[in-house]
Amino acid sequence: MNDNITEINKDSFWKLNQSAKETCGQDMDAMTDFLKDRLVSMGPEQAQNFHDILHAYQDLADKFGLWDAAGVMKEYGCSDDGFIDFRAWLIAQGREVYFAALADPDSLADVVPYGDCCFEQLSYVGDYAYEQLTGKSAYDQTDWSAYEALLMKLEQDIVYKGGIEFPREGADLKKYLPRLCAKHPEWDGQTRWNLQLKEIRDLIHAGKDYDRHQTSNKKKRSRGGEAR
Repeated sequence: MNDNITEINKDSFWKLNQSAKETCGQDMDAMTDFLKDRLVSMGPEQAQNFHDILHAYQDLADKFGLWDAAGVMKEYGCSDDGFIDFRAWLIAQGREVYFAALADPDSLADVVPYGDCCFEQLSYVGDYAYEQLTGKSAYDQTDWSAYEALLMKLEQDIVYKGGIEFPREGADLKKYLPRLCAKHPEWDGQTRWNLQLKEIRDLIHAGKDYDRHQTSNKKKRSRGGEAR
């Protein structure tokens, strides 16, 4: 497919990703090779740009509500490393799926899972191309002040679902992700959060409070009692 891309920015990043997806389908090895070859042809600066944009989108998707969704889709929970690979896999599904998942993780009920919902190699593809071109690592060449500015710029396009920053368990999770949980009946219902960590316990309690508040507001609105 001739996508006419010569420079990688946030728009051409998604365009190149879509070209790779349309060409390679669910073959993640082929998609890795496709992207690496295209980035090599564009030179080290564009390989670095792709690397930085990809990792920024991964960082911006680092939300507990999405992590819960990953565990349901994988049907046996999701480790720290598994969630990194899941976010790369999510990006590989394209712009529309990525933004929809952050606006509502339950939208992933409409996405076909494959490859254990993990795409580890996608995280490295910009680095592979950069190293082939220069003998250096894109990780070492990242300008961190520019990266922070990139995060802020890309985040402006994202609408996060309310409460996505909280982990959930059991019935609370099924209420937050009703369609996704119904779509994956093989999921054992276990989220495997480490409740030994006070930070996790506090976040789960904060999520319960958030959900209760939202439910209370919905009931008030349904009775026409919202504040004017």
